[in-house]
Amino acid sequence: MDVVVVGAGVIGAACADALSAAGLRVTVLDRGPLASGTSAAGEGNILVSDKEPGPELDLALSSLSRWPALVGDTDIEWDPKGGLVVATGDPAPLAHFAAVQREAGVDARWITPAEALEREPHLTTRVTAAVHYPQDAQVQPVLAAQALLSNVRRRGGVLRPGVTVVGLDARGVHTSEGVIACDHVVNACGPWSGEVSRALGAPIAIAPRRGMVLVTAPLPPTVHHKVYDADYVGAVASGDADLQTSTVVESTAAGTILIGSSRERVGFDESIRIRVLRELARKAVALFPSLADVPVMRAYGGFRPYAPDHLPVIGADPRVPGLWHATGHEGAGIGLAAATGALLAELLTGATPHLDPTPFRVDRPGVLECA
Repeated sequence: MDVVVVGAGVIGAACADALSAAGLRVTVLDRGPLASGTSAAGEGNILVSDKEPGPELDLALSSLSRWPALVGDTDIEWDPKGGLVVATGDPAPLAHFAAVQREAGVDARWITPAEALEREPHLTTRVTAAVHYPQDAQVQPVLAAQALLSNVRRRGGVLRPGVTVVGLDARGVHTSEGVIACDHVVNACGPWSGEVSRALGAPIAIAPRRGMVLVTAPLPPTVHHKVYDADYVGAVASGDADLQTSTVVESTAAGTILIGSSRERVGFDESIRIRVLRELARKAVALFPSLADVPVMRAYGGFRPYAPDHLPVIGADPRVPGLWHATGHEGAGIGLAAATGALLAELLTGATPHLDPTPFRVDRPGVLECA
């Protein structure tokens, strides 16, 4: 093989798709079933609304433009629902944030509280201001990853679930099923990228950041956009290890309502914390009072790949020839996947990158760890 991609979530799938489209022979490995890790626990958001101007927003805008063409007519439950960010206190911070986003090319439309209630009739009347983001969209993340992997298989690529990577040397990638000879290896293991990078001999500082989601019983149409409180942006950007919650409410094609979001650095502890669920429910009802009597069908959690400076890691590892990383997207992996795959493939094949790759380089402060 030319390239072995380790990790069959949406980032690994996007990298494999772009590499195989460039004519390379690709094998995708995952120690579990395909797309069963972080991608399976995500909400499927493709957002520009939560990103301040800078490299991540540039990556998000590029990715947004690429998603439809990548999957073609495949049903991934693409829903260009748009986002609605609301303030229930001082509207000035939200107004400033939207203004600088508009300067960077984001379609951020300031609307009045009355107009917000027209868009979301069940929204609290305590809203003081709102911004509508028509570019925000949602997909079913497992279907999206599987669509990309189907592209790889159709081009002759090999998909191998249930295979664990244990090392790398001049002969190739060492796995639980033997050695696979290859020229390049891409570490796209999400929150497990730190662990896998150590096995590959080039540690990077990617850690898990736990999140939880409540899922209601199916309802008649109740929430029409991705709606979140303005403090969500601050929670995303924070590096605090302690629990942080902010209100995020959206519907799915099945009629259920997804309620988030929480962020907590607790390692790979998978325990369900009632206090987290209680806080999510309390804040959701404050934003949508009609949810107070709606039954919760289930709750689940997952791990986001956290990088210390909150930027993805995309590029070659300077310590091990042929080793590449595509990880650290935290909760934005679905939305950033398409452009991440394209950028990684451009760098690996020597093509001109469509974005400046410098902010995402592996050898930046805080990312490299001493072996």
